[in-house]
Amino acid sequence: MKSPLTKLASRRGRTVAAAVIALTASALALSGCASAAQSDTGSSSSFKEAKQDPSSTITVWTDSTRLPDVQKYQKENPNVKMNIVTFDGSADGSTYLQTKMQLFDRTGKGWPDVVFASPTDVTWASVASSPSAQPYAAPVDQLVPKSTLSNFAQGSLTPCQVDGHTYCLRNDIAQVVLWYNKKLMDQWGYQVPTTWEQYQALGEKVAQQHPGYVIGAVGDTNSQESYFWSSRCPAQQLTGKNTLKVDLSSPDCTRMAKLLDPLIADKSVSTQGFFTQGFNGSKVLMSVGPSWQGQYLYNSAFKTPAGQIAAAAPLKWAGESQTYTGNVGGGIWMISSHSKNLKAATKVAEWLTTSNENLSDAPTYPAYVPGAKAWLANPANKDYFADDVSQVFLDAANEVWTGWSNTKFSDATPWSNTVLPALTAGKSMSEILPEWQTAIVNEAKSVGYTVTTK
Repeated sequence: MKSPLTKLASRRGRTVAAAVIALTASALALSGCASAAQSDTGSSSSFKEAKQDPSSTITVWTDSTRLPDVQKYQKENPNVKMNIVTFDGSADGSTYLQTKMQLFDRTGKGWPDVVFASPTDVTWASVASSPSAQPYAAPVDQLVPKSTLSNFAQGSLTPCQVDGHTYCLRNDIAQVVLWYNKKLMDQWGYQVPTTWEQYQALGEKVAQQHPGYVIGAVGDTNSQESYFWSSRCPAQQLTGKNTLKVDLSSPDCTRMAKLLDPLIADKSVSTQGFFTQGFNGSKVLMSVGPSWQGQYLYNSAFKTPAGQIAAAAPLKWAGESQTYTGNVGGGIWMISSHSKNLKAATKVAEWLTTSNENLSDAPTYPAYVPGAKAWLANPANKDYFADDVSQVFLDAANEVWTGWSNTKFSDATPWSNTVLPALTAGKSMSEILPEWQTAIVNEAKSVGYTVTTK
């Protein structure tokens, strides 16, 4: 991410931005039809197109963060007729977009041609709201060349994929890495861990030798995505279109809980969130967190001087050859299946997500690999750090585990409502796993999932 704080890149990022601001105040060429898309797009159109009118105005719904980008496209393409509308972008679990789309389905008009949203919105936008309607989102694999889609970071389009089609273009990702204060690590003679086991051992050493300093925190609403997602815990793993596996008794879950228990007990991993009012950022030696944390946590919130913070590769478990990591954020763009000007709508969505010109100064790490490289070449995105973060970011972007599925509900809800209060009450993470599982299962069933627990 980059300054100003209002230019954060995802639903979770904007939640973080509010917290950061609080901390700061107190101390982020197609033809006129889909079937005529470029020759390498794959199979034929899988949706019923509206009658195309290449001269018609396209309506673009965007959040305030991406409004300047949409306006820039309009300025550079004055012949494209655009109606730009700002809305909440599905921030903080808002259902405004879904509610409006259901209204448009009933009235048969009003759909925006292009919309920015949360990946969670794909779960309803890729299916019809009624037997007489068709899904809002057009399959972009019928509109955008395969050669373009293949240039997105590995797995980054997985949240967009339903029943063999891709229904959105990923705007940004927030791959989890290991952040550390290089100045302090060098001063104290500590080695940067490469495995979870080394991370645990270092935390226990820090608790003894430098009490008060922490190597992580589990008190934020997205902490589970940094730790348990990175451990390949099947907390919410789709095994069918509407079947969700929730198994927190899996060794991939219990191993992370057991690792965290002693670190929480000796306070080297805080149960207070990094974005909690008054958190002492000067005592953070390390954090397991997303790519935006460097700028928006250490720089903007903690005011850590430039040249001290560095990023290392995501941790892996001893004996495992493959590294997996989590993801904390990232938005999407969808194209309307009802659009009367698919050519113009697709061009806008493609430019927003794949143009180096647009992405080089994007607020967060782009999901499109060429755009990510342009972003990393921008001094504003890396000069703050003690070392070049480029290769760490590029590698980690391809290591996000795809088994933590995009679902109809937010994973933050069970974590925030069940796990965080229990941690505050003094329970261990291992003790809380059954309660967390029950909360996820209940949330999943409430939105219509069939749940399996083994």
